[in-house]
Amino acid sequence: MSTNNAIGIAEVKHTGAYTLRVRWTKDRVLTLDLREPVFKLNGLRPLRDTAAFALTGVGEGGHSVVWPGEIDMGAARLLEMALEQNGRADAVEFIRWRWKHGLSLTDAAEALGLSRRQVAYCASGEHAVPRTVLLACKGWEAERQAAA
Repeated sequence: MSTNNAIGIAEVKHTGAYTLRVRWTKDRVLTLDLREPVFKLNGLRPLRDTAAFALTGVGEGGHSVVWPGEIDMGAARLLEMALEQNGRADAVEFIRWRWKHGLSLTDAAEALGLSRRQVAYCASGEHAVPRTVLLACKGWEAERQAAA
């Protein structure tokens, strides 16, 4: 099952010390502060140098943001972080539910009784995730646990 929501990175621009502006393939633009992972993850240690951090680009196929030295961060994780930082906890909760259960957009739509398009909007953060959908996710999960 693929959990990819088919959203890639179209453009990335360094906008500050550890800040990027990311334009996604569906023309959504979100600002992202990467200070925490840069100082928390050893693999990103070279990016603590702000000059090195500024040398960012889009990875092959728009699936990541890259820096010299073969350093990269995946588009899915960056979208999750950007949505969270931009006040979209609803979308983050929905994305994490899908990832936790390894659900494709189609599988999530079937599980929740929604259209694939509605699930795609929720997963991309394009639309607010209705509280009823988030509750349905919890109910689906509870049913699975009870059946196990």
